[in-house]
Amino acid sequence: MGSQNFITAQVLERVEEELRGFRQAAKARVAFLIDGNGQLLGQAGDATKVDTTAIAALTASNMAASKAIAELVGEEKFGGVLHEGEDEHLHLSVVGGIAILVVLFDAETSIGLVRLRVKNTTKNLEALLIQGAEEGVSEEEDLSPFAEITEDDIDQLFL
Repeated sequence: MGSQNFITAQVLERVEEELRGFRQAAKARVAFLIDGNGQLLGQAGDATKVDTTAIAALTASNMAASKAIAELVGEEKFGGVLHEGEDEHLHLSVVGGIAILVVLFDAETSIGLVRLRVKNTTKNLEALLIQGAEEGVSEEEDLSPFAEITEDDIDQLFL
């Protein structure tokens, strides 16, 4: 699962908007998006009682292990993983091989509702990340500090 090398602040804002809408529609406590390395890309909801950094790192490892297990049983991958606790549940979904959607919800929220909302949201997030990567590459090229340096400028440095 690849990570994004460069995503603009505007794309990250749109990711968080999508996460906020998802969290409300799914009645989840917290939703966040991480890259394949466990880096937080965006979040929605009250995560003050949750160590998002630790969950993000462990989730990335969990999804890598799930992929290996899937391959052992003849699947390319598992699209999602559900961890059910007594009071809290955690749903993990691959977002286009680019990122992982992490959803924390309680026993009052239906697993079916979360799964239903995840399908649409993962498609939307994937589109945002792909668009963001494309925008980021063109902006990164445009913002290069060396873009306007000419050979004459280089020659002047060595005089």
